[in-house]
Amino acid sequence: MNIRLRQDAIVRCLRRNGTSTIAELVQEVGASRRTILRDLNALREEGFVIHSESGRGGGVQLDPRSLQTSVRLSVSEVFALLISVSSMYAIGNLPFSSIADTALAKIERALPQDKLHDLRQLLGCLYVGKLAPQVDVTNMREMDPELLLAFENSFLKQQHLRFQYSDAKDKVTNRTVEPQAVLILPPLWYLVAWDPKRDDFRHFRMDRIRNPEVIEGTTFLRRRVPFDAHVSPARNLAR
Repeated sequence: MNIRLRQDAIVRCLRRNGTSTIAELVQEVGASRRTILRDLNALREEGFVIHSESGRGGGVQLDPRSLQTSVRLSVSEVFALLISVSSMYAIGNLPFSSIADTALAKIERALPQDKLHDLRQLLGCLYVGKLAPQVDVTNMREMDPELLLAFENSFLKQQHLRFQYSDAKDKVTNRTVEPQAVLILPPLWYLVAWDPKRDDFRHFRMDRIRNPEVIEGTTFLRRRVPFDAHVSPARNLAR
């Protein structure tokens, strides 16, 4: 279990039980006593009010009021929300859009300044358009859940992204590219990248990408992507 999932598990346990001992958290989460204590300190630094009392009958307790002001969303999670909403805007199918805008703006305001900067960088690479009617979408697959995080790290750090790609005939090739944008043509999503081997831009259907991996120690320059006239920047929901 990674750090984020473990800390979320601790919060859920404290919410559910009211008061828990460190031993109970160790058993519930499956981590060492030292790790649990370190995670509790990290949660306090994030704004969670966690009381502790030693001795018989003591334990660790989470002040439920602190949950109302603590937003624990990563840049990837907020970006995922925003691009999902943007894709619904693109097809004109977003009921209660004003309420969604207000909620997303509240989340944006709760982000630390460094995360806000990263989020706006990511939003700058997001584009939407209309899918050509002749494109076959009957063979759509589930997107690799690791892809969004890999794209975020690759795009923000300007490091090459490596993955396996299946074409329309299911031929698999290994690709190493420079991610430049995400293009949403509902219901399909594309990774737009510069392919150094082909010395040109390529559009990769994101549902055909598997095993994405950021290549540490590499770097590339951002490029201006020549999109078609029907493609436009996504609605900027982060104010």
